[in-house]
Amino acid sequence: MKCRSLLEQLSYKVLQGSLDVEVSEIVNDSRKLSEGCLFLCIKGATFDGHKFAEEAAKKGASVVVVQEEMTLPGSVTVILVEDTRYAMAMISAAWFGYPDRELTTIAVTGTKGKTTTTYMIRDILEKAGHKTGVIGTIEVTYGSEHIQVNNTTPESYDIHRYFRMMKDAGCDVVVMEASSQGFKLHRTAGICFDYGLFTNLSPDHIGENEHADFAEYLTCKAMLFNQCKLGIANKDDEHFEEMTAHASCPIETFGILPGADLMAENVELTRARDFLGVDFDLSGSYEGRIRCGVPGTFNVHNALGAIAVCGHLGVSVQIINEALKDFRVKGRVQIIPTGSDYTLIVDYAHNAVALESILITLRAYDPPRLVCLFGCGGNRSKLRRFEMGEVSGRLADFTVVTSDNPRFEEPQAIIDDILTGIGKTDGKYISIIDRREAISYVMNHAQPGDIVILAGKGHESYQEIRGKKYHMSEEEIVADVLAGKY
Repeated sequence: MKCRSLLEQLSYKVLQGSLDVEVSEIVNDSRKLSEGCLFLCIKGATFDGHKFAEEAAKKGASVVVVQEEMTLPGSVTVILVEDTRYAMAMISAAWFGYPDRELTTIAVTGTKGKTTTTYMIRDILEKAGHKTGVIGTIEVTYGSEHIQVNNTTPESYDIHRYFRMMKDAGCDVVVMEASSQGFKLHRTAGICFDYGLFTNLSPDHIGENEHADFAEYLTCKAMLFNQCKLGIANKDDEHFEEMTAHASCPIETFGILPGADLMAENVELTRARDFLGVDFDLSGSYEGRIRCGVPGTFNVHNALGAIAVCGHLGVSVQIINEALKDFRVKGRVQIIPTGSDYTLIVDYAHNAVALESILITLRAYDPPRLVCLFGCGGNRSKLRRFEMGEVSGRLADFTVVTSDNPRFEEPQAIIDDILTGIGKTDGKYISIIDRREAISYVMNHAQPGDIVILAGKGHESYQEIRGKKYHMSEEEIVADVLAGKY
């Protein structure tokens, strides 16, 4: 493809060379430089691709895209843009033939519930006959393909690559998680989503190399409603007005409180062996009774958001119910059957806000005991440890403090910080460093009617210790305990 064609959506200046050179591939990693490539000099938090511009020219790159004026050796074409991350999104879209324009695209943003809501939409649409791709925290998946990912919202090049792969595989819809970092770093730039969905907002991802403060975090999330054709938002969320204040698209709402376009009424919590769910009536833009196989009122909001989106694709309440009654998503309030008279749940809650939310949700099912097992990551804020310890000590009847991903810290030091938080409460607890032993302990000491939650790891299948990731799946550990191996 000619360089000129790749730049058609960009404002740029040619510093040297010709726009008619052929480009063999798009590269933003200096380790992947090749003859004839277009190399994007990306500035990151700890690196600067401009340092490799001269190397790219010497290795035969056809084009180098920069955001700083420079002259390079040879006949290489040098293109100056305002922001190379933004340019990468536009160039990638052109390289793959604008696949987003050939698909129905749905983006889900928010602090909590993105993954659950994304998979609810996927399952409902699949049940309705749509072949649907997913890009999210757990994986990229379509059909029988499952691709592991590092970021909730991948780099722009990968987004368009996945879009093209999905379209070529027969998908007609893609639903993806849109993170605040994804918006901040222009990973979704240039995409006009057909539907943008907002779940909820609370402080998160604030700190070095993330967001300077909550205001920036909110602003980045709110960018969704400036790059979609229709916005769908949780009217019950305390930040609803701020999130939608500068929207450039129409906004439809959902919620439990009166006044939303789509509402849930007569909410009823349901419980059986190895099952926690929630039933509710729909009113407004949809009507009918919904039975949802995941617990809690926050999942009512997730389900409402999914239903609101799927309604625009013509899905009936009957199909929605068929999809939601047995709905499960890996690592998100995931019930693992044990065959015993207690309920065992694996959930990704890994900060105080998420842990408090899930514990309050489970407490509403009135178990004789609510047991919480969790740890905290190493080389992360100590404040998170104090807060999570205090939350569990306050809301759980019994806490088992263990390891999560200690990284380069000593596991016991992390546990000691958590215990400082628990010490502010009257909560009962025990600490067991080894997570396998801790899981075995809670399962072997569970009492009839208990709800036991293994929090923090969720879908992750590893434990990171001193820079190395070791395989560790909580589902496998549970199976081993049930088989008597622990």
